[in-house]
Amino acid sequence: MLSVEDWAEIRRLRRSEQLSISEVAWVMGVARNTVKSALASDRPPKYQRERVGSVADEAEPRIRELLSAYPRPRRCR
Repeated sequence: MLSVEDWAEIRRLRRSEQLSISEVAWVMGVARNTVKSALASDRPPKYQRERVGSVADEAEPRIRELLSAYPRPRRCR
């Protein structure tokens, strides 16, 4: 995922410095396709992650019930 700074730098190198896509990719250390997509987009990238539940979500009510019933559980070996 490109940062906003990287996106702006790619666009600056291509437009102001007149570097080729391959040269921009080499300078920035990214793939040519990444440079092409950064140049094609008119807005900086925005990362949106889907909210995913935890593995323990299913068992959480039971765990809370047990912890309230036994506030100081015995030691496990």
